[in-house]
Amino acid sequence: MEIKFSKLTAAGNDFVLIDNRENIILEKDYQNLAKKLCDRKYSIGGDGLILLEKSSCKDFKMKYFNSDGSHASMCGNGGRSVAKFAYDLGVADSQMVFETDAGVINAEILSDDRVKLNLYEPKDLKRNMKVELSDREFDVDFINTGVPHTVIFVDDINKIDVFKYGREIRYHKAFAPSGTNVNFVQVAKDNTLFVCTYERGVEDETLACGTGITASGVISVLKGFAKSPVNIIAKGGDKLSVSMTVDNDKISDVVLEGPAIISFKGIVKV
Repeated sequence: MEIKFSKLTAAGNDFVLIDNRENIILEKDYQNLAKKLCDRKYSIGGDGLILLEKSSCKDFKMKYFNSDGSHASMCGNGGRSVAKFAYDLGVADSQMVFETDAGVINAEILSDDRVKLNLYEPKDLKRNMKVELSDREFDVDFINTGVPHTVIFVDDINKIDVFKYGREIRYHKAFAPSGTNVNFVQVAKDNTLFVCTYERGVEDETLACGTGITASGVISVLKGFAKSPVNIIAKGGDKLSVSMTVDNDKISDVVLEGPAIISFKGIVKV
């Protein structure tokens, strides 16, 4: 079968997007298709597969799968990408509302390459945890911004082995059984953060992670390291921003803004 697709990148996170409103791909095939299409050696390549599907109550529904085939309830960079994809298809206007498995998202196309997401309230906040690894201990914070994220502040992000420590923390017993994404954050001047992320499901460091950048921004504000809106520079060099309303530890009105670009379109045989 031949399937039309679009390849999008959002701050270095890249995705394969397919219009599945007519159910050309069956649910039983989602995971295997994600692994196949995201393979960078033998297929299109990407950090994840996003399916745009019909919704009974919103503009559309987003289904997201990591490159290893695992399902994730939400992806921030993927959310901006599917908004751009839907707008390009004519499925939605510049202001849209769509479903994810983590909740309902409001999005707005700001320009040709800039998209804003109004996210739901983060949950499961855990402050000032200590996580002991094979050769060191980290002070960490945890929050769920659609998927679980651990945030660790470091003095020099360039001196951290993101893959090694990210992988250890991702599988640490403190976050069992689901595991966690891991974000290493350096606070810079001008209300700016540098963030590197080890992503669960990709099982590697990625150039950016939207929900991880959101988690890093939220925790930095809670700790008094930054003020909303927070400027954040991802591993790939792209600039994003995270804004929110804070009332003690209650976070609301979370907005993630950043790039989403259509790289190319094509047809793939599956």
